[in-house]
Amino acid sequence: MIAIEPLAATRNACKLCAPLGACLALRGVAGAVPFLHGSQGCATYIRRYLISHFREPVDIAVSGFSEATTVFGGGDNLRSGLNNLARQYHPELIGIATTCLPETIGEDVGHLLHDFHPEGDVPFRTVHVSTPSYRGTHVDGFHATVKALVEQLAQGGPVRGHINVFPGMVSPADLRYLKEVFADFGLEATLLPDYSETLDGPQLEEYQNIPAGGTPVESLRAMGRARVSLEMGRTMADAGTAAVSLESKFGVARRKLGWPVGVLESDRFFAALSELAGRPIPEKHAKERGRLVDSYVDAHKYVFGRRAVVFGEEDLVVGLTAFLAEIGVQPVLCASGGESGRLEEAVKAVAGDAVDGIVVKEGMDFATMGEMARGLAPDFLIGSSKGYSVARELDLPLIRVGFPIHDRIGGQRILHLGYRGAQQLFDAVTNTLIERAQERSPVGYSYQ
Repeated sequence: MIAIEPLAATRNACKLCAPLGACLALRGVAGAVPFLHGSQGCATYIRRYLISHFREPVDIAVSGFSEATTVFGGGDNLRSGLNNLARQYHPELIGIATTCLPETIGEDVGHLLHDFHPEGDVPFRTVHVSTPSYRGTHVDGFHATVKALVEQLAQGGPVRGHINVFPGMVSPADLRYLKEVFADFGLEATLLPDYSETLDGPQLEEYQNIPAGGTPVESLRAMGRARVSLEMGRTMADAGTAAVSLESKFGVARRKLGWPVGVLESDRFFAALSELAGRPIPEKHAKERGRLVDSYVDAHKYVFGRRAVVFGEEDLVVGLTAFLAEIGVQPVLCASGGESGRLEEAVKAVAGDAVDGIVVKEGMDFATMGEMARGLAPDFLIGSSKGYSVARELDLPLIRVGFPIHDRIGGQRILHLGYRGAQQLFDAVTNTLIERAQERSPVGYSYQ
């Protein structure tokens, strides 16, 4: 075990701010615009990260706190900002996320919105969520926003045949894949959020203020009438989530699954869908599983016994750990900036025979991660672009997955989920290790 001196400060935290996650979730609702109640700098920071990863324009409105509003409150800024946004964008929904400043002074946004009367004749709905960065990560802000959307918009009534799906903070490619899978099973599914098109859309001749796509507000309202909610993520709480809220308020059954990364977790996912649909797994996906297992056999000699540092959002770390363990790679450090208190238990549940060699750390920063990794002799790192400095310092390859990926093109198109996603991950890991061996070979490489 590597002993690290406890520090009083975080050095380059392995997380991003909670309002960023809120803005990402809101971009997955049709006709919605994110609105930050806080300072201009918060919106600039978030736009920078989202644009550099998704390579799409991202508009985020902001109330623009100043010294005066920090002292006297930002109600006037909030009201004028909402009216300006309605005039210019004509949104169906404005999602208001609070940043650290209004939270610190105790701004009651719910009360301000209750007394707010829009100017003009442009109708829109509002949803608000509390997302101070000192109370969580970008993933916490994401989940809090999904819960707020459900609690403030979903309605009950006669049960319909559709299912709700809360996939978590996955990529647009993952969302498109999930929709394909549900369609193949004949399941009518409402995904929340769905930014598969709004943050990875086609080139258009004219700029759209609000990109087409996203979960329709009407579908969001109908989530209280679904027959079941699928909630994906092993580190999510057993209370305080969107699916829990729907279960307690409208009686919608909740079913919890891990992220389907790798063969075993994907098997559990497909078995659940087969049960819900009352039909066998479609042949297309059974063949994808077969090809994946065949590739595991083909490349086993390249990956077995290698050692990896895994980092990122907690559920991504759990999914990657399950995948690496089943291909014979030993995860030596599983690290996240999240502090759910459930990461270690979730990692141990999926790690199989690799469990005894894993160090699990929550609340991690990259400086500490580098110090720990140096004594664990990893062969590669797998996680977001924010781990580049550690990989460079340790002279190790970094396999980029998750969010954010800002130093490569295509982060929004990385597929992590299902047999298809595992195939892409496996090829990336194997080819990275082969390339590394070729680069380090004293005689080079040839094929005669």
